[in-house]
Amino acid sequence: MPFSSSQLVPAVAALALSLVLTPLVRAFARRFGVIAKPRLDRWSKKPTAMMGGVAVYLSVLVTFLVFVPHTREGWVVMGASTALFVVGLVDDFLHIKPYQKLIGQVLGATAVVYFGLLLPWGWGASVAMVLTIFWLIGITNAINLLDNMDGLAAGISAIAAVFIAASFASNGQSTEAVMLAVFAAALLGFLVFNSNPATIFMGDCGSMFVGFFLASSALLSASGDRGRSFIVVIAVPVLILFIPIFDTTLVTVVRKISGRAASQGGRDHASHRLVALGLSERRAVWMLYAFAGASGILAMLVRQFEYHTGIAMVLGFAVVLTLMGVYLAGVKVYDEAEVQAAREKPLVSFLVDLSYKRRIFEVLLDVALVILAYYFSYVLLFGSDLGPEVWQLFLKTIPVLIFLKMSALLAAGVYRGLWRYISVDNLIVYAKAVAAGSVASVLALLFAFRFEGFSRAVFAVDAMIFFLMLAGSRVAFRLFRRMLPAPSMGGRRVLIYGAGDAGELLLREMRNNLRLQYTPVGFVDDDPFKKGKVIHGLRVFGGNGHLRRICEEQRVEEVLISSSRIDDERVTQIRRDCEEAQITLRRMRIEIELVGHEF
Repeated sequence: MPFSSSQLVPAVAALALSLVLTPLVRAFARRFGVIAKPRLDRWSKKPTAMMGGVAVYLSVLVTFLVFVPHTREGWVVMGASTALFVVGLVDDFLHIKPYQKLIGQVLGATAVVYFGLLLPWGWGASVAMVLTIFWLIGITNAINLLDNMDGLAAGISAIAAVFIAASFASNGQSTEAVMLAVFAAALLGFLVFNSNPATIFMGDCGSMFVGFFLASSALLSASGDRGRSFIVVIAVPVLILFIPIFDTTLVTVVRKISGRAASQGGRDHASHRLVALGLSERRAVWMLYAFAGASGILAMLVRQFEYHTGIAMVLGFAVVLTLMGVYLAGVKVYDEAEVQAAREKPLVSFLVDLSYKRRIFEVLLDVALVILAYYFSYVLLFGSDLGPEVWQLFLKTIPVLIFLKMSALLAAGVYRGLWRYISVDNLIVYAKAVAAGSVASVLALLFAFRFEGFSRAVFAVDAMIFFLMLAGSRVAFRLFRRMLPAPSMGGRRVLIYGAGDAGELLLREMRNNLRLQYTPVGFVDDDPFKKGKVIHGLRVFGGNGHLRRICEEQRVEEVLISSSRIDDERVTQIRRDCEEAQITLRRMRIEIELVGHEF
């Protein structure tokens, strides 16, 4: 249901309050020296005022007291979140121990549980209580960890609050929707001063209040939707808050693999890794905003489908972000000596070796893809509302398909390849493996069930979807490398002379071997038909008579001749142009040398 004009008044009031209070709190923090100073394990590069969370909290509290209709559940959320705000404020000034903050979080979570706000777990009240406490503490700390770059935690939290409010509105929970709209508006007002370059940070008082308020508010949405399946209901808050969950999981897993404490601070979050790939801070934050928006939209869509369709959608989205997480985990953000020392520990060494080979991850991923492809083939042919007979056939046959298709992948040699070097030959291998697995599945079902009740079209569609998923997952790393800039080593700007196969080979070597300290800026070629073309994202410039002008425009420091087919006369002219422009000229040669004695 849409918001009425009277329901928008509280949000406008919260926004105005936040816009007024935030600069006042900033002035107070600067006046009394409540400043975050730059540290090696933190991202900020200049002293920045703290206590922005005070402005957010006061904006929400005042607007809640004056404008929002009071309910028992609303008071529970506001009261417990206030307690967490106080804990965070004490930590901002006294820097209490992590276990002391955890005790405060546990007390706040148990208070929420005591007053009846629980995840809709259908397997007993005791399990629901434990999971709810874990949820509240986990999301609170996830938002706290996410507060690692200008505008990130506040922006992601505002996006999540908007989608939770939309979920409330669709449930007919207008009071709860207004409360979350107020919360989102207060965050947007703070975000004006917290966006890059930030002039104020929210501090622990802000991150703990924001995280706990979001986590406990999500329970109100679940309690208002208890008639639906648990999986679908819980998927909504999980998806809405997927980015902080994703970031926390990424940091925790990679720190454990690297032999670091999960609670240890560091510049190794998803946002930091995106910046390490070459994105600006603002673009990295906006990219995570986009993922948060996508997960929120998916959360709203999940509500419209049957529970098994919702599970498939969530699983598919999780696969995409898992691939993204694996790619980001490969970005070097730790000191090499520190990583090497950690690898000497037996458990860490085992985990690093396991992560490097990635075979177990590939197998688990492919099992998920087999299930998803088979399910979506049924959905495409029969619709999302699968009848009980079709559903039983699906559940009965999925173990057979997993066994046969995984066996076909193994036999075809799918797990012998490296994802970053995938080629057309690999795609042909995948196609053969998928075809063999599908044929074997049909024959097995024909033998075991006489193919009664099955549709041949399902297996044809399943084979096509599975191939696309399998190939897409392997190509994902190459797509990420195209979407995101390559890690920059601050090397010399290089122009490649020759836009043929040798030039493409030289470009790949420079991008894969960062020790060369080269930053390719484009190609130059004498062939007029290649001018304006693009090779791996780099433009091909003109050739004859334009080399000096191109070097000046592109600020080129070095020219690399890639082809051995360029005649000596042309090389002499290129050398003359480079000498006049005071640019270094080099030539790539591939030599095969004899090592030892020839017999």
